[in-house]
Amino acid sequence: MELMKLEIITPNGVIFDGEVKQVNLPGSEGEFGVLAGHATLVSLLDTGVIVYERADSKEVAVAINSGYVKVDEVKTTCIVDGAVAISGEDSDLAKALEAAKELLKSTEASSTAIASAVSKVEQIGKSF
Repeated sequence: MELMKLEIITPNGVIFDGEVKQVNLPGSEGEFGVLAGHATLVSLLDTGVIVYERADSKEVAVAINSGYVKVDEVKTTCIVDGAVAISGEDSDLAKALEAAKELLKSTEASSTAIASAVSKVEQIGKSF
């Protein structure tokens, strides 16, 4: 499978910068997936969870509160206001889950969007 570059950037710095197989994003009009070679687009990101599959086929999830994404054929760049990695081998999962829930609940998004994102975070926590 062809790889693409993914960057997730916050005001505090880069959360992730590497090659991925695919990424699923919480767009303002609904969740959507991106693979290498995707058509160019710019979209708002809503409160939710970014899930990407690394080159080694491991999935990593990052809770975000808002932002935007620019996609082109070889690179996807997410500029977000706040982010917490909630899965991956280098995180303390219990602390990360709590931090992700707090980030999601602190947003100005609709209560439905917040509830959906918190539910997704809880499901990710149960899968580990």
